[in-house]
Amino acid sequence: MLRFGAARSCRNNHINTRTLVSRNLIRTLAAAVCLAVFMPLPAIALELETPAVGLAGVPLDYSVSGADAGAVVQLSLAGRTWSATADAAGNAVFDDVVIEQAGSEIVSATAGVESASEELRVIPGWVSILPAVLAISIALTLRNVIPALLLGLWVGATALQSFTLQGAGRGLLDSFQVFVTGAIADFDRASIILFTMMIGGMVGIITRNGGMASVVKAIVSRAKTAIGGQVAVWLMGLMIFFDDYSNTLVVGNTARSLTDHLKVSREKLAYIVDSTAAPVACVALITTWIGYEIGLVDQALKSIDELAHIQAYSVFIHSIPYSFYPLLAIAFVLMISASGRDFGPMLKAEMRARGGTVKPETGEALPAIHGDELEPKDKIPLRAINAFVPIITLVVALLVSLFVLGEGDSLIAVLETTSPYQAMMYSSFVGVLVAAGMSVGQRILSVHETVDAWYGGLRATLFGMIILVLAWALSDLTATLNTAPYLVTLLADSLPVALIPAIVFILAAITAFTTGTSWGTMAILMPLIIPLSWAVMGVNGIADDSGMHIIYSSVACCLGGAVWGDHCSPISDTTVLSSVASGCDHIEHVRTQLPYALLVGVVALAIGTIPGGFGMSPWLSLVIGLAILGITLRLLGRRVRSAEASRPAETPGR
Repeated sequence: MLRFGAARSCRNNHINTRTLVSRNLIRTLAAAVCLAVFMPLPAIALELETPAVGLAGVPLDYSVSGADAGAVVQLSLAGRTWSATADAAGNAVFDDVVIEQAGSEIVSATAGVESASEELRVIPGWVSILPAVLAISIALTLRNVIPALLLGLWVGATALQSFTLQGAGRGLLDSFQVFVTGAIADFDRASIILFTMMIGGMVGIITRNGGMASVVKAIVSRAKTAIGGQVAVWLMGLMIFFDDYSNTLVVGNTARSLTDHLKVSREKLAYIVDSTAAPVACVALITTWIGYEIGLVDQALKSIDELAHIQAYSVFIHSIPYSFYPLLAIAFVLMISASGRDFGPMLKAEMRARGGTVKPETGEALPAIHGDELEPKDKIPLRAINAFVPIITLVVALLVSLFVLGEGDSLIAVLETTSPYQAMMYSSFVGVLVAAGMSVGQRILSVHETVDAWYGGLRATLFGMIILVLAWALSDLTATLNTAPYLVTLLADSLPVALIPAIVFILAAITAFTTGTSWGTMAILMPLIIPLSWAVMGVNGIADDSGMHIIYSSVACCLGGAVWGDHCSPISDTTVLSSVASGCDHIEHVRTQLPYALLVGVVALAIGTIPGGFGMSPWLSLVIGLAILGITLRLLGRRVRSAEASRPAETPGR
């Protein structure tokens, strides 16, 4: 009984305790609900968003968040006050706020009883262009774009801190830790890098499995004359459209024995290879160039609110008709090859070659490049299908992906709404899988050899990707420094809007000529020319669809000018590779190619770019440009006499 009573007493105490806890919990919750309903919540503190640094005399934007909807928000800075009304979300934006003097200023915002303030460093406007100007200057001096970009990053990051010893140290670290890391830590940018590397890897596989060599030999075997041989080399250049390096090295090394047999000079071979490779790669719809170009264009578009919604791939598609130099250069190579006419130093080289000496008599030909990644594996069957199927799969997969991922009733609408980065990732990955599967499935390459070939092709893209990442970082930095607004303030009222593409073309050509790199030129200039073009369009009242041809032409001219400068430059990487792959003396290659490149460049600028800036149809400009080039070739060019062609060829050693 005692045990039973004690147990019942304990249980009753436990029940009473639970009941008491439940009642207390209910009372607490009821009190919390009453407080939430009847007591006003504390106001969200004002948040003030300012530029990382201010620029003296340059209009910049400031914003305030956390105000009550409809409240009047005041911004005070440098002894002046601006007012704005908060929107439904409590945000107020202050456009075109100007600080006249450099120094340190306190920016304060008030909305009712709430306030916020921050200290802002104001630097002279010219400091904002210092990183880009320095990068260009160092690139011209050192003829190497990577140290130029790195130094530009350092100076820009230092400007964000302070021009002191401590600021320089922090800027050096931030240039890598903040800006280079930030340039990579982006999904779209990572997609571009992977896409380009996968294309390079696919090229490595189809080169190693003999597919590419079979395609090339199938074309050149049909050539029986000097003219036929030149046209065959031109066709080979068109077929290997997806990478300029691969184009140069594969075509040059493979066609050299054919052109020697047909008494075509090494200078002519180098010219055809060089003037086909980059122009084709920069205007084809899917190449290693496209990811690079789109990455630069996309970054520039996102810096402009009105253009941020536009797909960079769509801009690239629209810019193709304005790519006058690449398109005319490709066509002019065909004119030269099919007509058998030449002029200038190339005519003398062809006359010498028809006489039996295909190599320059002065100078020593550069050795042709050979390597496991650039040559098919020994003792394997050469089957063109091993190159055709992966390439066709790549192109079809890209087109299908673009249409599946896009929306709209027209091609333009689909391209403007699609996800090009996803499409490129899908297509490049499928292309690599098909190339690898065919190589291993036919036992042409082992799994280990396939991976090695893939890596060999991928490795060839790494240098370009390093430049691209640094260019992205510099682009982010110039945006943080408000470089574009400064250039707009400086130049928008003075530049004639119709001549902007022509100015871009000339500037890109000079930069590429002196640095020897078209990719580096685009990396430095593209982040600046699109915002500047848009700003000048705004000043002239055409910052809308009616003036988009200026944007398209400027993008095309940055690319076309860079390629033109590359073709004229003796230090250009592709020019050197063309000489090497063709076994031609490098200086002779530059000397014989220069008149042709200059002629096409002048026609592209005078007949295409300048009239296009005034609204002339690019298709009409292309037709007129082709006609002028044809007439010029007819007037200046001469055919080699048949008597000279009858002498036997003297085939030199490679």
